[in-house]
Amino acid sequence: MIQLKTMLNCIDNSGAAIVECIKVMRKKTQHARIGDRIIVVVQKQRSFGAEGGPGASSVSIANKVKRGDMRHAVVVRAAKEMQRNDGSTIKFDDNACVLINKNGDPIGTRLTSVVGAELRRRQWSKILSLAPMHV
Repeated sequence: MIQLKTMLNCIDNSGAAIVECIKVMRKKTQHARIGDRIIVVVQKQRSFGAEGGPGASSVSIANKVKRGDMRHAVVVRAAKEMQRNDGSTIKFDDNACVLINKNGDPIGTRLTSVVGAELRRRQWSKILSLAPMHV
């Protein structure tokens, strides 16, 4: 269950490492599950190389978001166990998300780890196509 003030790992290459949930975009409940849209604030920025060195220009180009930015995101992993339709339960080790723009397209171009298969039922096919594996 992802709710207000929950810290999530960002698993894409958009430039964010850790984000904090500030709003859940659901009508009836105040917690998000896998496949739900949330609004997050970037708390920690991912570093892609040595700053101030010869690769400093590529670091600024690689980071599409910076600390303090408010962005939309989709929850792709949740630590709370969830029951699937076939009777099995799924539980991940951490909470993770992928940053998206207002149209629903991912900001990053690559995902670094697995995502939940519940994204297929929620029509997040662009995120599933970027993921190396879905469980």
